[in-house]
Amino acid sequence: MTWIEAIVLGIVQGLTEFIPISSSAHQLIVGRLFFDNDGGGSAFTAVNQLGTETAVIVYFWQDIVRIIRQWALSVVGKVPKSDPDARMGWLVIVGTIPIGILGLVFKNVIEGPLRNLWITASMLALFAIVIAVADSTAKQRKTLDDLDTKDGLRFGLWQALALIPGVSRSGGTIAGGLFMGYTRESAARYSFLLAIPAVVLSGLFQLKDVSDGSSDGWGQIAVATVLAFAVGYAVIAWLMRYISSHTFRPFVYYRLALAAVLFGLLISGQIAA
Repeated sequence: MTWIEAIVLGIVQGLTEFIPISSSAHQLIVGRLFFDNDGGGSAFTAVNQLGTETAVIVYFWQDIVRIIRQWALSVVGKVPKSDPDARMGWLVIVGTIPIGILGLVFKNVIEGPLRNLWITASMLALFAIVIAVADSTAKQRKTLDDLDTKDGLRFGLWQALALIPGVSRSGGTIAGGLFMGYTRESAARYSFLLAIPAVVLSGLFQLKDVSDGSSDGWGQIAVATVLAFAVGYAVIAWLMRYISSHTFRPFVYYRLALAAVLFGLLISGQIAA
């Protein structure tokens, strides 16, 4: 991987991870279209996501520290499991189970056949419709105070759909939350918290696969990850303000346009599937 590729892919990761347009789709498209590769590959993508998840940890640092502390105290019985922060800790664990199991079971499929741009283009279009329906029909009555184990598991199943490039982790999770009646802000907040263990564990698990065990390429990976962190932090701050008073309609239009362009490139043979 060249330095230019690392810089571009790091910026792309930061720009697209948190808005519902699929970062994995953009990594694939940019990699295939401009660098004649697979966007760095699934292992590079997983490690690069550590940068954006670090941005989540920094942005929500006070919340995360409080949740972990109260959860740990609930484990040893010093605070009740009904404590709001302790309960959130348990719900993040529950919501992580689906993607953890499915990611391990279907690892070879995720890293192989699913990294096909026909699938990516189809998912970009399909989930544009899903997000549009969720956003337009959402009752937005629930907050995170209403979150229970059943809904936490449902959120986790929606997050697991992001194992398919083109779905979008935030798009799938937030759409699921809207269908369940949660506000945009609550769905987005839980989506960000829910992604932390899944992405961090996946990135650490994939570290051994990057650079085929050699030291070559680690400098580029580090640069890409730092850029993903910096850009991702800015995007989180912007998105949390944006969704308080705006719909997801612009992202729906963008997804549909990108899917149409990608289908055109595939049909014309300008990009390899």
